[in-house]
Amino acid sequence: MTINHINIVVSDIDESVAFYTRLLGMQVTFRCHLEGEWIETITGLQNVRASCVFLQPPSGGCRIELLQYLSPDGQTIEVNSKANTIGLRHFAFEVDSLHELIPRLRKENIPVFSDPLAVPFRIVNNIQKQLCYTLDPDGVIIEFSEHTVD
Repeated sequence: MTINHINIVVSDIDESVAFYTRLLGMQVTFRCHLEGEWIETITGLQNVRASCVFLQPPSGGCRIELLQYLSPDGQTIEVNSKANTIGLRHFAFEVDSLHELIPRLRKENIPVFSDPLAVPFRIVNNIQKQLCYTLDPDGVIIEFSEHTVD
């Protein structure tokens, strides 16, 4: 089994696509409009109309599916942007250089929780991990990590 994609419901599809492509370098691989009985059955919602964009890192791997529901309206729950809220709380990107990425995010006024910090122990395969959290345009927590092996 592999993880195929991660779904993120967004308030503004264009803003989110710009964030993930322009700032993070992901590539749009698919766009479509969703509506009809099939999506209503899958979601358990009525009168579904949504814009959908799939993104993928240039190196491949797990895709991100962005969905903007045009109807029915959803809601933002601010507590979901807190790391200790129950449920799926963040997903992680491994990057080549946190010290190049983080200043770029800050220049764009993207909230960054802290400067990169080293995990005080080695993770699988003797990897030393540095990481930090940030938020996407809708308050979804994203972990960025850099891995080194000595």
